[in-house]
Amino acid sequence: MKNNGGTKKKAPKFKIDRHGWLRQYTGYTSSGFNIPTASTQQTRCHNLAKKSKLAPLRHVLSPNFSERPLGLKPTLLVIHYISLPPDQFGGPYIEQLFTNRLNPTEHPFFEEIKDLRVSAHFLVRRNGQIVQFVSTEKMAFHAGQSDFFGRGPCNPYSIGIELEGNGTTAFEDIQYDRLALLTNALKLRYGLTAVRGHEHIAPGRKQDPGPFFDWQRYAKAAGWTKRQQP
Repeated sequence: MKNNGGTKKKAPKFKIDRHGWLRQYTGYTSSGFNIPTASTQQTRCHNLAKKSKLAPLRHVLSPNFSERPLGLKPTLLVIHYISLPPDQFGGPYIEQLFTNRLNPTEHPFFEEIKDLRVSAHFLVRRNGQIVQFVSTEKMAFHAGQSDFFGRGPCNPYSIGIELEGNGTTAFEDIQYDRLALLTNALKLRYGLTAVRGHEHIAPGRKQDPGPFFDWQRYAKAAGWTKRQQP
């Protein structure tokens, strides 16, 4: 995409800091090195949203996480999709689910999931905005009952990324672009060795990211080798 001046719009630059938070870099500066806290994140996110609905990055703290086992670093990246209500995009409901603020009276499906305590490290919205909920140094609750080559449940050694989408709709170009940028930041920080979909680590139970996710396109953009991808 080009701007009115005819020059190509620059993609944002991201880096994971030592606390496990994604930062956007512009020139020689970074987008705030203060670690998000429960007392600051709500105001901060409100102000960011007020300034620009298309801010490339936001931090929204989820309480649904725990410490990783001592000495264990993430080596696996897991790709998911999510839409709330099902097959509807936009709105605040994914963030509300991951922060335990979903109102079960707003939609019949919400009554079914009202007691879930789940999260992902990141969400990539359909407009390309990245929302981080959990530090990558911590264990998010995204994989559930799962296994990767006999290692057992994947949450302790993985990072989870949700794409706003479903199993019947193509993902947006900007979602692939931002997912690749995010992946490269994670690989630089942790040296991730593999990527899988939720469907690969929980076969029969999960279907995401589904048939409309272009693995070849993503793997090329993010620099995954054939042995590292599904």
